[in-house]
Amino acid sequence: MDSRRLPLFPLPVVLFPENGMPLHIFEPRYREMVAGIMDGDRRFGFIYHDPDESGPFLNREGQVGTVAEIRKHQPLPDGRSMLVVRGLERFVIRNEVENGTLYYQADVEEYGDESPASPEKLVQRRERCLGLFRSMLQALPHVPDALPELRADKEVSFPLAGVVQMEPFWQQELLEMRDEVARLERLEPIFRVRLERLWEGGGPEA
Repeated sequence: MDSRRLPLFPLPVVLFPENGMPLHIFEPRYREMVAGIMDGDRRFGFIYHDPDESGPFLNREGQVGTVAEIRKHQPLPDGRSMLVVRGLERFVIRNEVENGTLYYQADVEEYGDESPASPEKLVQRRERCLGLFRSMLQALPHVPDALPELRADKEVSFPLAGVVQMEPFWQQELLEMRDEVARLERLEPIFRVRLERLWEGGGPEA
């Protein structure tokens, strides 16, 4: 993704690449945002912000978010709408944009991973983490629907992170990491602990 301008939607949740999320659009500013992008590429910037912890949203340089693409759009009679979005690539804010819209906008650039020092180590780490994840699924009494199809020759940390229930600030830290091995190193202990609890009869965590 080259430098581009994106509408921004700050929410106290994190959207990972390759993950989906339903949204209820009701605030006037975001109704305007959705109306403005539905005739275009249907994309906006999904960015983590918790107003209870951080106060009003500040459109600051350096913040990292995820490009969201609207996959389903259901308008409601009163002007609200229901969306299903899909996370694409990550971005970083470079400049705030002021152009008279109710919603936030920014000039952004792609925020990708750095090249791995050892591609072989990366594949091995993916295989190990996927093995733990599959073992955890086998130990569950009921396997969740719509799980991602994962292979070790592609990025797996974000799809895996999308099925782990953790605090949003922890998820945001993971989103900002630019090394997949490091992200998988954070996920592995979570899968190990939950797998051990399942084996001990503790059941899955809520």
